[in-house]
Amino acid sequence: MKRLPGYVTEDVPAVLWEDAENPDSWKDFVEMAKHAGALFVTMSEVKLERDEMEELMERASEINFPDDEANEMMEAQMLMKHAGKVGYVQLGFVHQGVMFLHETTTEWYEHYQELVENIEAFQQIVIEDGAGDDEEL
Repeated sequence: MKRLPGYVTEDVPAVLWEDAENPDSWKDFVEMAKHAGALFVTMSEVKLERDEMEELMERASEINFPDDEANEMMEAQMLMKHAGKVGYVQLGFVHQGVMFLHETTTEWYEHYQELVENIEAFQQIVIEDGAGDDEEL
């Protein structure tokens, strides 16, 4: 069996492997792919890059200025220790026209994703509020 480096997007119909309690469930998933006769397994990983963390810290600082000890800043600083580490892995194979996926995410990466979403949501609120100010002039 070969490994194909590739990410399967959310717009592809897929069946998601569910066995979150078993940290070695990816092995069972690969065995299932072999049993199904898959010729390859797709594999994609996401590594938390240092520059992404620095950008996140900058954005958190902007929304919390001048409070450098705000929740978002402290969370971003704590996540910095994970820079350079893999936080998400996706495996997949096709069988009879259906994509089967196994996704593994670390707890800290999920926390990173939530922090990014919260900061983006806050910035969107600020932008929307700011857009209305120009109309009143």
